[in-house]
This record gives sequence, C-alpha cells and structure tokens, in this order.
Amino acid sequence: MKYVSLITLTLQNAALGLSMRYARTRSGDMFLSSSAVLMAEVVKLVTCLVLVYYEEGNLRNWYKSLYKTIVQQPFDTLRVCVPSLVYIIQNNLLYVSASHLDAATYQVTYQLKILTTAMFSVVILRRSLLFIQWIALVVLLSGVVLVQLAQTIVVQPIGGVEQNRLLGFIAALSACFLSGFAGIYFEKILKGSDISVWMRNVQLSFLSLPFGLLTCLVNDWSKVREHGLFFGYDLFVIYLVVLQALGGLVVAMVVKFADNILKGFATSLAIVISCVASIYLFNFHMTFQFFSGALLVICSIFMYNYRPKQESTIKV
Repeated sequence: MKYVSLITLTLQNAALGLSMRYARTRSGDMFLSSSAVLMAEVVKLVTCLVLVYYEEGNLRNWYKSLYKTIVQQPFDTLRVCVPSLVYIIQNNLLYVSASHLDAATYQVTYQLKILTTAMFSVVILRRSLLFIQWIALVVLLSGVVLVQLAQTIVVQPIGGVEQNRLLGFIAALSACFLSGFAGIYFEKILKGSDISVWMRNVQLSFLSLPFGLLTCLVNDWSKVREHGLFFGYDLFVIYLVVLQALGGLVVAMVVKFADNILKGFATSLAIVISCVASIYLFNFHMTFQFFSGALLVICSIFMYNYRPKQESTIKV
C-alpha cells in the first residue's frame, strides 16, 4: 500500500494541474469553474459519507453517528465553517491560476503552500521548525522567484482565453496562503477532538455546499440563469471534478501508509511529469532559469521533509 499510495499521489498531483490547464484553455463552451468547485464538494461529501458508513458498519449506527456529531453538536459543527469557506475560495482561485499559468509554472508555484503551511503551524500550533526546514523554505522561495522571473508577464490569448501571468501568480499565491491557513486550522480541530477524519470531512463538505452555491450565484448568476449550472460540462469536466474531489482522500491515504520522504518524492516527481508533459501538450519552452528554479523547489521539498536524528530547532 505504501508504493500504491505513492504512485497514486504522484499521478493525481500531475494529472490535476495538467487537466485544469487543458480544461481552461481548450476550445468550445467554457464550463463555470465555480460550478466545478461546487460539484467537487458534492463528490467529496458522498465519498466521505460512504467511508463513515464503512466505519460504523450498518445503517443504524451510521445515522446515529451523523445525527450525534452534526445535529447535536451545532457549535462544534460551526467551527468547521471557517475552513469550509476558505477551501471554497482557494479552489476557485486555483482555477483562476490554471487559466493564466502554464501547468509547469502552476505546479511549481503552488508548492509555496509548504511555506505558508509552515508559517501558520508556527503561529497557530506553536510548533518549532528544524534549522534545515528554515533553510528549505528560503530555497523554496528562491526557486519560485526564479520560475516566475523566467516567464514573461504578458497578456496573450490562448485557446480564446486572455492569459495574464501576473494575475495567475497572484491567484496561486493567494491560494497558497488560504491552503496553509485552512490546513493548519483543520488540523487543530482534528487533534482537539476524538471525531474521525472522515466525519470531519463530512462536516467540511456539508458546510462547503452553501458557500459553493453562493459563490456560483454571486460570480456567475447571469450565466447560470441563461445556460444553467452545468453549462459546458462533458466527460472531461466530470473527470476533472472527480479528480479534484478525491485529491484530499489520496493525501490521507499517503499520510497513513507512507512517510514524509515518500510524500516529498511524489510531489517532486509530479513537478517533473508536469514540466515534461507541458512541453509536448502545451508547447511549453523550458529555459535554464526555469529549470534551475524548479530544481531548487524540488530540493527544498526533500530538505523540508528530511528528519535528522538530532537537530537544533529555531523557535518563534
């Protein structure tokens, strides 16, 4: 299961970036990204409900567990409102980023979530980072800067969509901050109770639905009213929705069966796959500066996940 989870995470990470880029730049009717985010939450909710049923063993215990956790503990459920709203905004920003950045640049830039997660873990959870982890964060930031400077910030049409690299970078950076905050906040909630991770994800997805629907109505009301919520959907969009929804479940599987080094290897390999695939699929031109930046990011991932037997820590 260790290597199965490793391969699954690698393919999911690489496929998601490439698929989102292709979906947002191909010709034909453009689907609503807010609708895709909403449907991904529906798929996550259904999947987690099935997993909770598997944990409980029968329908009666499943219903009692859901009622006790969600209905009888309203204040605990409302605590999950914060990450549920943040994740909805984050996922919408990822579509904006994928619309304006090529898959390779998007994949490398989004690794800044390691930096933001580390920041919030120090501030919220009062954790201490190893000295090598602080060095890794500096290397990570340097690599992303090199990657961004290697790309000319211009507005150009691709597949009928105006490409603005600056807008794409800002969206990716904002998504990284939201991802770091929501991840650490959700971790704090998980560790502060004895509720299972799948039940917490049921709460998360259940509360995300009204936020996702509100996002659709606010951002795309005119299009929804004219064409419907599923305008532009085809088999590829359905595949993309399912792929995005199952991403969090894949990460949970990796955390359970693998270790941080293997997780870092999977992430790094996904970057390499995205870069190579982008050359053939999207006519991506890799410069030496981009290659150097991507290499620094990959090195930083391994450095951050490295755990020496004894190492000094820096407290903030």
